[in-house]
Parts: sequence; C-alpha cells; structure tokens
Amino acid sequence: MPKKKTHKAASKRCKITATGKVVSSRACKRHLASCKSRKRKRNLRGMAVLSAPEQKRVKKLLAS
Repeated sequence: MPKKKTHKAASKRCKITATGKVVSSRACKRHLASCKSRKRKRNLRGMAVLSAPEQKRVKKLLAS
C-alpha cells in the first residue's frame, strides 16, 4: 500500500492545532477594503476555527 500524500494547497492554507482543531485565515480581507469598516477589518485578522464538517474534510486532505 503506497503512502498517503498531503494535499499541498490545503497544507499552505490550514493548520491543525495541538488539540486537533483546524484553523485557517479568514476570507474577505484581500481587496475592496476601503468600503469595509475598521471594526470589520480588525475582526478579520488572525485565524478562525473551521466548522465541524469542514474540519473533517480538511483533516482528510492533511492526513500524511
């Protein structure tokens, strides 16, 4: 049985924490930022924990 390969695009975008949660950066902050409020842009900083179905899907991609 061959080894399972890591999905490289997913590994660049997502990370598994020490407790097993999957986190990734938030969407909607790359462009058109002038029309978004300061508070909204500030809240888009940092990483966000993915929902349970998304975590299940991403963990399959990151299983190496």
